[in-house]
Amino acid sequence: MLHRNSSPRCKKQPSLDPEVIRGVSRQLLPPNSTRLMSSEGEHIAKVEKSLNQVTLLGRVGTDPQKRGSIEHPVITFSMATHTNYKYESGEFIQRTDWHRICVFKPILRDTVYTYLKKGTRVLVNGRVSYGEVKDESGNQKSTTSIIADDVIFFQRNA
Repeated sequence: MLHRNSSPRCKKQPSLDPEVIRGVSRQLLPPNSTRLMSSEGEHIAKVEKSLNQVTLLGRVGTDPQKRGSIEHPVITFSMATHTNYKYESGEFIQRTDWHRICVFKPILRDTVYTYLKKGTRVLVNGRVSYGEVKDESGNQKSTTSIIADDVIFFQRNA
């Protein structure tokens, strides 16, 4: 009976010389790219990829408003999305969620402020942002906003 390691099909792989690998990688990689190899003894930090992406389809609740300062302008508007539920009794219920949309990109900001009106159907792609503000009483309140990367207008029915 053969042991797993002594099988004729399981040959020991030849060890590769790190200098040979570096030479081949220099030939294959562009001159400005950097590759770190674990055999170089350097600590390679793992960089995790993450995703913060939101897509909303709904109707504009308020006309866009200018906020912020001259140096850091922002356009904000509210947007409603709906979710429909059906109870066992057959009754339909519609739940409305309201979202605060903030637009920072200059060209998109100007377009939204000029053409977007209350009641318009829009698709917003962006990311979620959380923050805190102080109310009139000085209490901290948490806020949630959608930072828009793209706003797609749908044609209104005349």
